Amino acid sequence: MTSRRRAIGLALAVVLAALLLVWLWPAAHRLVFGTGPATDHVVVSGNIEAHQSVLSFTGVQAPITRLVFDEGKFVSAGTVLARVDDSIYSRQLQIDQAGLDVARHQVAVARSNRAAAKSTVASDALDLAEKRRDLVRDEGQLASGAVSRQTYDLATTAAGQSAAVLARDDALLHVAQTNVGLALANVQAAQAKVALDTVTLGYTTLRAPFSGVLAVRQAELGELAGPGVAIFTLDDLDHVWLRAYVNEPDLGKIRLGEAAQVTTDTYPGHVFHGRIGFIAAQAEFTPKTVQTHAERVTLVYRIRIDIDNPTHALLPGMPADASIALLAPGP
Repeated sequence: MTSRRRAIGLALAVVLAALLLVWLWPAAHRLVFGTGPATDHVVVSGNIEAHQSVLSFTGVQAPITRLVFDEGKFVSAGTVLARVDDSIYSRQLQIDQAGLDVARHQVAVARSNRAAAKSTVASDALDLAEKRRDLVRDEGQLASGAVSRQTYDLATTAAGQSAAVLARDDALLHVAQTNVGLALANVQAAQAKVALDTVTLGYTTLRAPFSGVLAVRQAELGELAGPGVAIFTLDDLDHVWLRAYVNEPDLGKIRLGEAAQVTTDTYPGHVFHGRIGFIAAQAEFTPKTVQTHAERVTLVYRIRIDIDNPTHALLPGMPADASIALLAPGP
């Protein structure tokens, strides 16, 4: 009789436990992916995430000569994080700077040649004018017999030769002017090389593009750095968000831009203010971290809650909860 009573009691306990589990399961499920005890709010849970940037050297390839910080260090925008050997790039800048100096001297020489050519053309023009006056005078005296035919022919030849010299020197003046243009173009090309060398030399220093925390250090001194070789991963703590999921029945009751109250166990009693910045257009299965079959087959929608984090209190990976007021469903 005693054994029978024990069996009946055990069976009743199992039934009661099963009923209690069935009663509590929807509430527990709603706390993670749906509405909580209050029907006018939805409570979602997730982890804090941040914008990440993988930093590497651009346009240069050389051994790393300086690594300033380790992981976990907060750095301000513009802080020098690493350097590579810049000897080759510095030398190239010196060579091209010397080429620029030569190009500038060539401009000065070309301008001097042009000035000389102008003076020569002016002298030739004066000589031609004189020869033509002599020819006109000898032509008048030839008719009266004051000069011989030979003298007139010599004057004619002299005037022709002077005109030819003027034409030749005028052509040389055009060449001199062209040389000045080429010299100026060479200066511009040399300046462009120097500017490119200066930019490339600047690439030998890796600076923080924004203020944040160095989450990962992926290189060591002496390693060969180059484009695409990760050196640091930098987290932007000024822009963090909470990744969470909501059930389909609650999807039509929340809106983009809607305010959310975010809390975390790290700072009990403190509320962080955020807004819904993204709502997925397609459903997906619940995250793989959920182990039970019942939760794995549930379809949910991913949302992102952007959070104000001016003091950098919230860090990537930190678990957090968010409470969102449910609105009247509608388009």
